[in-house]
Amino acid sequence: MFNLNQLVEVSLKNPEDFLKIKETLSRIGLASKKENTLYQSCHILHKQGKYYIVHFKELFLLDGKDSTLAEGDIARRNRIVTLLEEWELLDIVNPDKIEDLQSPLNQIKIIPFKEKDKWNLVTKYTIGNKY
Repeated sequence: MFNLNQLVEVSLKNPEDFLKIKETLSRIGLASKKENTLYQSCHILHKQGKYYIVHFKELFLLDGKDSTLAEGDIARRNRIVTLLEEWELLDIVNPDKIEDLQSPLNQIKIIPFKEKDKWNLVTKYTIGNKY
């Protein structure tokens, strides 16, 4: 059974950073250059007064749905969380939880804010929607 203890908890520097992080995550993921499409990898989740950065496949598991969550997905999530911390958007509550498994930066596409209109940004999970 999947639970919140398996997620990466983060703390925000300011409450208004939630929307900034949410927007930033919409521009980080896996790209299909042929269609100029970016598939968002991670989301920010606010649950029981805490914040988490989660891979979309972890959200399926939290919903009790089937998921193909693999080590590569977790490694990408961990790299993205580390980037958000480096950009001073958040602090990682338990950094030792993610330091051993991180994907190389070249496995993640980051769309600059000024270029986001040139891309089709796709989410595979929408928080708050019931399927």
